[in-house]
Amino acid sequence: MANGDWISVRGMLLHRACAPYAQAGRFAYHFARGKLRADPVFRAILELGLLTGRAHILDLGCGQGLLAAWLRAAAHCYERGIWPATWPPAPCPQSVRGMELMARAVARARRALGPDCEVLQADIRSARFGSADAVVILDVLHYLSAPTQREVLQRVRAALPPGGLLLLRVGDADGGVRFRFTEWADKLILLARGHRAPALHCRSIGQWRELLGECRFDSRAEPMSHGTPFANVLLIALAV
Repeated sequence: MANGDWISVRGMLLHRACAPYAQAGRFAYHFARGKLRADPVFRAILELGLLTGRAHILDLGCGQGLLAAWLRAAAHCYERGIWPATWPPAPCPQSVRGMELMARAVARARRALGPDCEVLQADIRSARFGSADAVVILDVLHYLSAPTQREVLQRVRAALPPGGLLLLRVGDADGGVRFRFTEWADKLILLARGHRAPALHCRSIGQWRELLGECRFDSRAEPMSHGTPFANVLLIALAV
């Protein structure tokens, strides 16, 4: 029987999700631990049951595979009754596929998650998505030009059945100082990784939702920056 609250469950979740990254190196492990501990989207996915019941999940721009590791850890904890009593059941997908452009991140994912890890080094601007029940895109689309954002979302819609789910986290261009900090942090991280700071193509939440509607999604917005200085919002969109 599920028991406990978030505080008591978080430690086990973090341990189960992060431990595999130790074999991928110190950077991989500490990045996983810091990101999974501080980023509110990972808790929200479980607490709101956003991926519960979704059998085939596609994670675009998946980095080193943190979502797959998190969902594995959640399923492990839930099966053993280590779970907040008020939360929906943990997601137990049949597959989690990831696509990531950076070869080093793909290598870390594969080393950490083992032979069952489905992370493809690919450019989401041109890669074939196949089919999925849910697609997750966290903090990625603003690196693409406005026409390419539309093209990617149209191909995501084609990959989903009616009622399929898209989880899209974006920065709110109407977010004032918090949004400016979000932009600055994005560029700083890329510079630290040896990349040129790109031009970012951002929108207000109203504009993102309008674009989703044009791509045949019905969306709602969930604030997703609590505990951080950012202006992030999670758009929860159903294919129509």
